[in-house]
Amino acid sequence: MSRPVKRSFTIAGHRTSVSLEPAFWEALADVAEARGLSLTALVTEIDAGRGEAAGLSSAIRTYLLAYYRKGGQP
Repeated sequence: MSRPVKRSFTIAGHRTSVSLEPAFWEALADVAEARGLSLTALVTEIDAGRGEAAGLSSAIRTYLLAYYRKGGQP
């Protein structure tokens, strides 16, 4: 298994870092492209819907799981 890769984003004017395994980064990029969004826009959307309980990395993984379970529907 590959080691997590850290990337930084600016969300709501704040800089944040997210660590995900390469397969999750690839899936996230695929979903962003399919939805016509930038990676930052999709991460911002996921962040806005995650609530306070989950970390952003966990929220992204959960979003991707739900997305693919629904057959690629947002």
